[in-house]
Amino acid sequence: MRSLVPFAAVDPKTRLDSVLTADERAAFARVLLRSVCATLREAGHETTVLATAPLDEATLDEPALPPDTSVVVDDRPLTAAVNDQLAAETPTLIVMADLPLATPESIRRLIAASDDAGNDADIAIAPGLGGGTNALVVREPAFRVDYHGASYLDHRAAAADLDATVSVVDSRQLATDIDEPGDLAEVLIHGDGPAREWLIDAGVELDTGDGRVGVRRS
Repeated sequence: MRSLVPFAAVDPKTRLDSVLTADERAAFARVLLRSVCATLREAGHETTVLATAPLDEATLDEPALPPDTSVVVDDRPLTAAVNDQLAAETPTLIVMADLPLATPESIRRLIAASDDAGNDADIAIAPGLGGGTNALVVREPAFRVDYHGASYLDHRAAAADLDATVSVVDSRQLATDIDEPGDLAEVLIHGDGPAREWLIDAGVELDTGDGRVGVRRS
């Protein structure tokens, strides 16, 4: 099964601008991307990064993207770019580029998800915490994604329209994506990989002063 990792290569993670500068956001997004690609490789997948702009490897901090990782540039919105890939080939595993807690085991669990009859599900979904879709396995050739709004619900509805079987995988590792400053706390608390190390080196630390755990720069 091929794997796709969509990646916003231009001005990524704008909602982190209260914590990180533009250059830091770009660097952190690349760290997240490399982490996801490395996790997929460890799970046994050769990955294609679906990037909105060319990735200049010379500007990437070491390590670069893992071996056997290819890059396809498509500057269209996420939904159109992914659907073009699905029209060309299924089955396909789609994993967002900002899942720092993802593990090979969580990826294998998603791929192995079955329907009520014990068969491979036509669509396996790992929802995000805010109603989005963080990872998908698509085995139904007619299925198309829609990443706007509450995409988890939209993908359930799209599968139902096709009479496709669906399995929903409840996983903290796959549900935790990075959009808001508060999401960085999850990385510092539960992470043990390069994203956590990068945040610590950048002086980002936990802030428990207001009762709810957040982050601050030291």
